[in-house]
Amino acid sequence: MLTDGLHATRRAGRPKQFFLPKYEPDYAAAHGLDVSDFAGYVRGIVAKTATSNEVFGFKLMGWYLHEFLRRFREARSFGDEHSPDLQMLRSAFPHLQFVQMRRRNKLQQAISKARATQTGLWKIQEGNSASGKDEFDADLIAHCLEDTEREERIWSRFFEEICMRPFQVEYEELCCDYHGTIGSVLEFLNIRLPRKVRVGEPITVRQSDAVSREWEERYLAQRGPPQLVAS
Repeated sequence: MLTDGLHATRRAGRPKQFFLPKYEPDYAAAHGLDVSDFAGYVRGIVAKTATSNEVFGFKLMGWYLHEFLRRFREARSFGDEHSPDLQMLRSAFPHLQFVQMRRRNKLQQAISKARATQTGLWKIQEGNSASGKDEFDADLIAHCLEDTEREERIWSRFFEEICMRPFQVEYEELCCDYHGTIGSVLEFLNIRLPRKVRVGEPITVRQSDAVSREWEERYLAQRGPPQLVAS
């Protein structure tokens, strides 16, 4: 929802998972880039997908953050083995800023992931359809909850190590005040929209629904409240 909203402004980059290895061949082919040359691919995707005001954005998940950093380091084009992570990343992405999406209700986040894992439907929007059936599975939800907490710890350690505080967006707030939240991110990024440009309606629909709420009640009845581990 957030990245689609930023993309729709045509002033905040086109944030996608450009650096998830399984997607790179498709992005490289679409933009005439050589995926075997990682440094060249990085520079190329920045140049090809930045908006007209020279803003480039990308989406990154915690579960492949360390692999992402390793590949940048091994490219030897943005720093060497001793270069701090932030220095290396800013060599590739000058003026880099971080926006972190978090969700207060971690159990509902885990339920959404469990349902998406079963159905293959990670984004609910026009043209997407499920490839499987979602059925309540307390063990799968517990596993997804562990993944969610692990990813949040990964990001917490990363931001602590690079001594930066990201601009944080809460999923619940984004759902309640979509336009206001997109506006706050644009303000953080110091991006002003032309007078005639407005943030449109979200094209991605939140997955949480009556089924998710039912699953939450069933999980709590069986397993009790999640025991969150401090990062």
